[in-house]
Amino acid sequence: MAIDERIEMMKGYDTRTIENHPSILAFAQGDVNGDGVLDNVYLTGQKPNGTDSPFTTNITLIVQDGRTQAFYSVPLESNMGYDPSLFLGDFTGDHVDDIMISINSGGSGGYSYYYIYSFFNNRSLEIFNYETFNDYYLYNVMYQNDYKVEITNQTLKISFIIDISNRGEDYLSEIYNPDGVLKAPVQGWVSGLNTAYPVDFNGDGVYELFAFQRIAGRYNADGLGLVQTPLQWNGKKFVAMNNMQYVAVLGMGAEGT
Repeated sequence: MAIDERIEMMKGYDTRTIENHPSILAFAQGDVNGDGVLDNVYLTGQKPNGTDSPFTTNITLIVQDGRTQAFYSVPLESNMGYDPSLFLGDFTGDHVDDIMISINSGGSGGYSYYYIYSFFNNRSLEIFNYETFNDYYLYNVMYQNDYKVEITNQTLKISFIIDISNRGEDYLSEIYNPDGVLKAPVQGWVSGLNTAYPVDFNGDGVYELFAFQRIAGRYNADGLGLVQTPLQWNGKKFVAMNNMQYVAVLGMGAEGT
């Protein structure tokens, strides 16, 4: 079915005028309510009037029951941004597709908004929220003597040491004395969730979530690496698999402790 035909089909679920009617931004099919019949899953939103901007507002999750053809609307807390997309897959192990939503914030920090919903029995249940993830994992990033940076996940009690000795003389001379001792304390930070990918790490048909966060040094563009967190559903929430995280650093070394 063409995209314009889907728009015509969906006009019945909402009483707004055609001029203000949302556009379909993303579409996927899967059995999300568990009745064995494929359902239609949409992301809809509104573009600024009279512009060609890719920015979209009022992004909303819409599910059409494949058996009854009834529509269900789920508003999103962070409901504006760029390039919204859908992924359907089983994250909880109940053999029913869950709904993963991603929206690019468009901000300079490269953040995206991520939600995962279960829609079993046509009841929406949010099982992942990027803000909950950001609030839960707390970090401390401190430059150390001898051209090292320590990243500590205070929540998981995990630390990593990054060697930045190959960052170049101009960079290092602003921070360190010639003997490798810090001129002054320097603190960086770990960003909120930048990217999350559905990955079936165990090969069992159940998806985990692979989350990436930027490690920044003295300023936002001073990227030191990425914190990588594989997350799995434990029956109540997403948790770090085996209580572990990883750090990837391009062109430098990283050591976990």
